[in-house]
Amino acid sequence: QVQFVESGGGLVQPGGSLRLSCAASGFTLDYYSIGWFRQAPGKEREGVSCSNWDGSSYHIDSVKGRFTISRDNAKNTIHLQMNSLKPEDTAVYFCATDLAVCSRVRLSRLDPWGNWGQGTQVTVSS
Repeated sequence: QVQFVESGGGLVQPGGSLRLSCAASGFTLDYYSIGWFRQAPGKEREGVSCSNWDGSSYHIDSVKGRFTISRDNAKNTIHLQMNSLKPEDTAVYFCATDLAVCSRVRLSRLDPWGNWGQGTQVTVSS
C-alpha cells in the first residue's frame, strides 16, 4: 500500500522552529520529486517547497531563507525544517510526489502531484 505519513506539526510561538517529517511506505522516494504544500483555513492549498532526487530544491519566496527541505533516503523520509516561523505559516502541511523535476511552475500546480499524505497541523501563535 502506497502511503505518505506526515508528522512533526504542533503549536509554536512566532520566531520558533518546527521540523516536519514525511515518511513513505509502499514506494521509494529515490525516483520522485517531493513537494511540501500547505492549506490555511479558507484558503487554497499552495506549494511551499520541493526537492528533486538529485538534492536540488525550490522554495517559494515567502519561506526562502527560513525553510529547508532535506531527504533521508535510507529512511525513505523527507523533512521540512521551518525556522523563524510566522503566524501566516499557520496551516495544515502535506507532502506529495511528482515524477517531473520540481520547479516554481511545477510547485504552483496541484494536479501533477500524487500520493498525498493526510497532513499535519502547524499553528504559529503567541
